[in-house]
Amino acid sequence: MNTETSLLVMVRHGQSQYNLENKFTGNVDVELTDLGRQEAKQAGEKLKKFHFDAAFTSTLKRAQESLTIILNVLNEKDIPVYKDAALNERCYGDLQGLNKDDTLKKYGAQQFDLWHRSYDVAPPNGESLKDTEARALPYFKEKIETQLNTGKNILIVAHGNSLRTIIKYLENISNVNIPHRELSTGKPEIYYFDRSTKSYQHDIHGAE
Repeated sequence: MNTETSLLVMVRHGQSQYNLENKFTGNVDVELTDLGRQEAKQAGEKLKKFHFDAAFTSTLKRAQESLTIILNVLNEKDIPVYKDAALNERCYGDLQGLNKDDTLKKYGAQQFDLWHRSYDVAPPNGESLKDTEARALPYFKEKIETQLNTGKNILIVAHGNSLRTIIKYLENISNVNIPHRELSTGKPEIYYFDRSTKSYQHDIHGAE
């Protein structure tokens, strides 16, 4: 990195109990599995070459525990940690706790895909990806990007959909394509922020 570059790393939490059971999780506050804790530890190992000045996470324990594990591996337990519901997972409403395969069979592939993988269609009593973007992205710009602008290196540990909306902004991905941008549990996504041009570069090999 040059002197005009800040580091942004985002990690989706490790596997949760509902991930294991193939259930819609949303903002249900479920625990990590043992595999999820191992995934978080492995993420920390991959990030040992970096130093962070601050970390951000959601108010949900699967993200918070993943962050704690990562910071312990990095021996960066004393950096400031900010927790906010703006980074919480997308609320899946009436689908939360339901098995995805059962839901697919009940409602059919077209409806399932609209609820699960569209930009602006919300499940009953839930949020669309667009709704999630409306809270996560302003928070990112106000609280996180401002720190990147001052030269700080930032770690975010959150959720597939809240992080997806930030990646949409960082990579200028279209509304049509962003629902299909996959984020694996415990896999770091590394970006370099050029403070002179206000642009982001995705380093797809940085955490290998």
